[in-house]
Amino acid sequence: MTFKKGLEAENENSKGKIFFQVFTYNDPLLALAEFKINFYDLLLLDVNMPKLNGFELSEKILELDLNVRVCYISAGEMNIEALREQYKSLSMGCFIKKPVEIEKFVRRVKTELD
Repeated sequence: MTFKKGLEAENENSKGKIFFQVFTYNDPLLALAEFKINFYDLLLLDVNMPKLNGFELSEKILELDLNVRVCYISAGEMNIEALREQYKSLSMGCFIKKPVEIEKFVRRVKTELD
């Protein structure tokens, strides 16, 4: 919810321009069930989630929509090379390490969307 509030605050500060429309889910299976093809520009997925981790969820979503971009968010250390080997179909290009200052988070999301 902190990330959602930070992104939506950017809309309030932008003098009428809407940068972000944010949808949040606490359940990765629900997020997958409600995923809309050709609707989202960027997914922000926590790596550690119950039922499906962020990589498993992104694999399933990318089977539905190859055009959506993904950023993974994690508080833990990750071996990116090992993850690339395990999840060969994923690009693994965007990682955001928690904790992150909300201003840096918003800038990173904007960069990913450019």
